[in-house]
Amino acid sequence: MKQMCKSVGLLAVLLIASFSVAWSQAKVDATIEGRWDLVIQQDGKELPSWLEISHSGRNTLIGRFVYAFGSARPVAQVKHNNGSYSFSIPPQWEPGTRDMEFEFTLNKDQLTGTMVYTDGKKYDWTGVRAPSLKREKEPVWDKPIRLFNGKNLDGWHATGDNQWLAENGILRSPKSGSNLVSDQKFNDFKLHLEFRYPQGSNSGVYLRGRYEVQIEDGYGEEALPDRFGAVYGFLPPNQMVVKKAGEWQSYDITLIGRLVTVVANGKTIIANQIIPGITGGALDSREGEAGPVFFQGDHGPVEFRNIIITPAK
Repeated sequence: MKQMCKSVGLLAVLLIASFSVAWSQAKVDATIEGRWDLVIQQDGKELPSWLEISHSGRNTLIGRFVYAFGSARPVAQVKHNNGSYSFSIPPQWEPGTRDMEFEFTLNKDQLTGTMVYTDGKKYDWTGVRAPSLKREKEPVWDKPIRLFNGKNLDGWHATGDNQWLAENGILRSPKSGSNLVSDQKFNDFKLHLEFRYPQGSNSGVYLRGRYEVQIEDGYGEEALPDRFGAVYGFLPPNQMVVKKAGEWQSYDITLIGRLVTVVANGKTIIANQIIPGITGGALDSREGEAGPVFFQGDHGPVEFRNIIITPAK
């Protein structure tokens, strides 16, 4: 009987110890969980990127990652070893075939790490916690602003050699070239715009310069996170309402904090959904700041008209 009691007591001690270790590990992992706005220092440029880390069960960390271009991609496991973390992901649109490798540490709510790119070169990066962007009150809307005057490119600037034209009330990008960015910056707003494109073309409108709503010839396709009407790589539309190429189409987009509603061609396809983080091609990763509207011009021809924004006061 005494021996049995000793055995039960020893088993209890071992169980408590194992639970303590598991709890300790969970506490360590919890400090790294969340969404992070990253800046990668690469060849003299600051590349905005984004990382999300969450738990899967008791002992595994997983995530999502957005590089300077492309869509959000899954991270199968974020490994933890003696205070440092690491993960690797296969290339998406990057050149080469080797995985991208990340190592980093957490210190005072800031990430510091390195990235080995697909070409084998190593680059430094830092990350800060992404803001929640929760709003305490409903917005009070200001007066509408016509962002494009229909005559010229006043109020806009190209990110490189400019191919954009203003003709007869239409803002045109006749060929692949530079993106076009509004001089004005906004926080919360309602945006109306009309657009058309030739068959097979691709563009997008970026909200605050960070979140792309996809514009793409997708007639007859399924509604997916990288198709017409999607917040690229994150939020798919609930239905495909795209018209045929060559027809004028419309978006009415409301952005309040992280909450976005997209009405395409008169139908609500995304309703008050949270945008988790920046999308590929973002101008920066400073999500707490106001940002411009910008149109993607580096993919294919596109035309815009009736670009009207109503900012919150």
